[in-house]
Amino acid sequence: MSAGEEPVVRPKPSPPSRSKRRELRRKFLRTVLLAGGVLGAGLSGVLPMVYARTPRLRPPGALDEKDFLASCIKCGQCVQVCPVQAIKLADLVDGLGVGVPYIDARDQACDFSCDAVQCVLACPTGALTYQKPPFLKSRAGAGLEKKPVLLAKEKDPEPTLNLTERMGVARLTRPESCLALRGQGFKGQVRGPQFEGKLRYLDKNRWKPIKVAEHPYDVAECDLCVRECPIKWAISMENVYAPDGRPRRAPVVHEGCVGCGVCEMICPTDKPSIEVVSREVWRT
Repeated sequence: MSAGEEPVVRPKPSPPSRSKRRELRRKFLRTVLLAGGVLGAGLSGVLPMVYARTPRLRPPGALDEKDFLASCIKCGQCVQVCPVQAIKLADLVDGLGVGVPYIDARDQACDFSCDAVQCVLACPTGALTYQKPPFLKSRAGAGLEKKPVLLAKEKDPEPTLNLTERMGVARLTRPESCLALRGQGFKGQVRGPQFEGKLRYLDKNRWKPIKVAEHPYDVAECDLCVRECPIKWAISMENVYAPDGRPRRAPVVHEGCVGCGVCEMICPTDKPSIEVVSREVWRT
């Protein structure tokens, strides 16, 4: 601007009208919703694939994972016949496994309260089976050396479960928290008074499972995983050395373990010291 010239005063733009502000607000919300939808659609495709890689503990008698997913028609018959409601149906985050039955042993293990493994009997396709057909080979270490003896049927004419392959194998995954290895006992309600998990206690009722919360414990040496295992010779308390070198007693899993998950459910530590590894095989 040269000397003597008047400065040009530009008029301030008038504020947008109410209708214009509403239109701009609608455009902004549409943009946000569209971005959220795109992000959600992406995650809906990614998350199921991530979670689908998490091994699920399948019901007794399940075929190997690929064959199981191909054979299961998601009818839910196994869910309906389970006396302790241990079997659940996978939801959307399980990707290709949506609607397929699985067991969350920490919430509710399979304690074989049915005696006859009714989920296998109810399965219409053979996805759950007592004996694989000859064209389906068993993985090395998946098969059981002999039929497992069910403690609740030990005095019956036929005390065994008609299973030939294990669901998984229990492992002492957190030995540092195991109460037995720390030389501690347990007193009170396992998992607290609100825990809904059920278990068949032979000293209470041989036929009817009850809530774990209704069966408090008072043991000088914690052996709950061994005490409540429904399978004979699957796990025992043995003399071992703790990480600090002191002689202790601790649960030791044997070849007879079928991977039912009772030990994981009944373990009183915040995070279970012993867990079932799904599809795990027996390793000598």
